[in-house]
Amino acid sequence: MKKYLTVLFIAGLIIGLDQLSKYIICQTLPIHHQIEIIRDFFHIVHIRNPGIAFGLLTQTGSQYKIPMLILISGVAIFIIVYFTFQIKEGSRLQVLCFSLLLGGAVGNLIDRFRFGEVVDFIDVHWYEKFHWPAFNVADSAISVGIVLLALDMLLGLSVKKQSG
Repeated sequence: MKKYLTVLFIAGLIIGLDQLSKYIICQTLPIHHQIEIIRDFFHIVHIRNPGIAFGLLTQTGSQYKIPMLILISGVAIFIIVYFTFQIKEGSRLQVLCFSLLLGGAVGNLIDRFRFGEVVDFIDVHWYEKFHWPAFNVADSAISVGIVLLALDMLLGLSVKKQSG
């Protein structure tokens, strides 16, 4: 039971931070405007991503795109919840990973329902030579969750190999 409360707490915290940060951006910064924080490196922007991660599918003009993206998000959340129930007791890192994934997925799904697209506002770039696609708190949680989960799986495999 403690595992599930932890997942709900962390996921809820991510969802809250994500939605609060997006609300602040939407209320204070007009769409397509930016605030320079660190010259040639970091800006706060207000853009909308009608596609999926890293701006993929943004040019797709299908009337089914939004329902399809909502369905994909819903399926992803279902899978995350399913795997959360599979976590063995004492696997704190996995609890953290799936909490981050769940919070991020729900945070972006809320945007899809509210706006039909996702609010992104963190813009990291290196002068004009390298420009990472803008992202948000939910995207960050998903990315960190995936990296930590991959590390956990790799470290788990190496431990099994040594003991087997």
